[in-house]
Parts: sequence; C-alpha cells; structure tokens
Amino acid sequence: MVRHPDPPMTGRATVLRRLTRWCLAPLPAPPVTLRRGPLRPGVFRSRLRSTRLTGQLGVALGVAFAICFATGLLSHLIQHPPGWFWWPARPVGLYRFTQGLHVATGLASIPLLGAKLWSVYPRLFSWPPVRSIAHAAERASLGLLVAAALFLLVSGVLNISRWYAPMPFFFTAGHYWVAWLAVGGLLVHIGVHLPAVRAALVRPVGEPRQDGLNRRTLLGGVAAASGLVTLTTVGQTIRPLTGLAVLAPRHPDVGPQGLPVNRTAAGAGVRAAALDPAYRLRVTGEGRSVSLDLAALNRLPQYTAELPIACVEGWSATGTWTGVRLGDLVALVGADPRRSSAWVESLQVDGAYRACTVPPEHVGDPLTLVALRLGGEPLHLDHGYPARLIAPNRPGVLQTKWLSRITVAGTG
Repeated sequence: MVRHPDPPMTGRATVLRRLTRWCLAPLPAPPVTLRRGPLRPGVFRSRLRSTRLTGQLGVALGVAFAICFATGLLSHLIQHPPGWFWWPARPVGLYRFTQGLHVATGLASIPLLGAKLWSVYPRLFSWPPVRSIAHAAERASLGLLVAAALFLLVSGVLNISRWYAPMPFFFTAGHYWVAWLAVGGLLVHIGVHLPAVRAALVRPVGEPRQDGLNRRTLLGGVAAASGLVTLTTVGQTIRPLTGLAVLAPRHPDVGPQGLPVNRTAAGAGVRAAALDPAYRLRVTGEGRSVSLDLAALNRLPQYTAELPIACVEGWSATGTWTGVRLGDLVALVGADPRRSSAWVESLQVDGAYRACTVPPEHVGDPLTLVALRLGGEPLHLDHGYPARLIAPNRPGVLQTKWLSRITVAGTG
C-alpha cells in the first residue's frame, strides 16, 4: 500500500497553527516575591468549594438566566416590535405572567449568583495569574460575564425600585444590550468548562464538612434564600400573596382608585391640558377625521372590561375599565378595525412612551378600550383622565394615558 505524502499546508493554515501555538505558549512566571496576600498557597481553606458545587450552582444560575433572558427579550420585542414580530391580544394576562416571571426569577438569581461567585472567587488568585495568552483571554471573558451579570441584577433592582439616579443611561436600552453580552459570555463559559462540570456532576463524591456544614446544607441554604426572596416579592404580581410581599417595592392595591401609578399628571406636565374644558380627542384616518369632546365620547356605546395593568417593573393589578371600544373609534373614520393599526398619542409633549402603535390584533379586539372610567368612576387624573388606552396583554408603558390623538392606518 503506497502512502501518499500529506499535502503541504497552505499559508493560511500555517499562520493559524502559529497563532494557536503563540496563544497557548506558556508565559514567564512572575517573581515569587509577588505571591502575597490572597495569592499565597493555602489561604482559602474551605473544603466546601469544589467543581461539583460550582457546577450545581452554575446549572441553577444558568436556568434562571435563561428564563430571564427569554422573558426579557420578549418584553423588549413587545415594546419595540420588528416587522416580523407578532404578539396576540389573548390571553389577556400572558404578559402579566411573563414579566412577573422575569422579575421574580431575576430577584431569585441574586442569592444564586452570590453563592456561585463565592464558590469560584479563589480561582481569581490562582498562581501564576496568567499562564498563556489564551488563558488571559479566558479570564478576561469571565470577568466580562461576571460584570454583565452584576450589572443586570443591580440595574434590575434599581429599576423595580424606580431609583434611576445611579443610572446615567436609559435603563431599557442598557439592560437589553448588556443581556446579550451576558448570554454570549455565558455560552463561551459553558463551552470551555462543560466537560469538567459534567464529569464533576456525574462522579459521586463524599460530603466534606467544616463547622457542621456540607455541600447539601449550603445548597439548601441558597435555595431557601432564593425561595424567601421570591415569596416576599412575588405578591406584587400574584394577588393572593400580596400580604407576604414585604420586600416588594410596589403593592398592587395602593394608589388612586386602588391601582398604583408610576407617572403622575404633574410629572408628565399634562395637568392643565387634561383639565382644559376645550379638550378634544382627534381620530384621523385616510381622508376622514373626527374630533370628540368628553361628552361626545360618553355618548358613544360604552363597554366594560376587567384588564390588568402589567408593569415592566414586575407589579400588576386588575381594574374594571369602562369606555369606548378602540375599534368603534377606528370605524368612525371609515377603517376596518380588524385590518388597521393605530398610532395613539398622549397630551404629554415628550417622553419615551408618550405614544405607541396598537397593531390590528389589538385594535380589533373588543376588550381594547379608550377608557373613561375605572371602577365605575371617572378616571383619576393620574390614571389618564380624560381618556386613556387599555388593551389586553400589553405592557403598562404601552397603555397610553391622557389621549390626544389617534391616527389610523390600514394594513392592506
């Protein structure tokens, strides 16, 4: 049998092989005199730390982050829909569930992340600190992952607490883009360490003890902490647990007419315009336009719907809303509600959410109202008086208050 010689390597392959060798080549070790403080051998003595513990915490944290990323991405797509995205009007409480799950899972991740970092932080002081160029790149990517994870959790807590002073950026945009960094870093981290973690998870190990603790006790404590955080905050979404929500920044039954308010009329700068007797709601279509004062809106057929206000901050509350169907207003200008979208604008002059698009699936839904009353009473000024949008299965930031204009566009 004749053995043919291997074909000569191309220039590109040669460069790639040399680059790989350069990245993997060991770097000179730093002077031993620098090995002080946490860099000294034997400084971290806890026997609880192990690859198995780190792997178990990593699996739990990975599941939590995956849920947070999926539900957060969904919320972003609903608020900033690309052309291919579709979001239904039913079930009415679907967004309430997904965003409540997003916030609850994010809060439950805080003890998990703390325990995970505790289990691995001695590796930050391994010797030598950097063994090769590739090792340095891996450590840098891990630092990026940790920084992104901490940013997401800290900024998320600040957001649900409505404390924006420490964030010199628009929360929604910053949170969204850093989430992509975190997911990318997490996938790289999993790819690098998956073989070692898999081996540690399937290999039976003993239960080391120190001061009466063992791995199972530690994991149980972390699980209990996550459960306690969830139990004491999720009541801002799940009404039967409201009494236990002692750590929740918002209670869903506290506010004018029994519902919370994020942005008041004074804060939005619309108080005078909303109370002006000359107020008109203008509905404009292709070639037709109507102008309706509050009395004219009240003379139109009125409908009542029980719908939740579901806030991106995690709280939600159900109200009984009464008003005119948005589809009926769209029909007044000769458009088909089932085939039309509506651009809804507020009296508010500026702000990221002063206007929104209502797609056909919501315009044509009979539960989508231009609400005039809440709980049988005229809307409180801070809830959008004289008229506001309320639609099923939408974020609260898209339930535009203090309506001034509705522009109807057909979809063909």
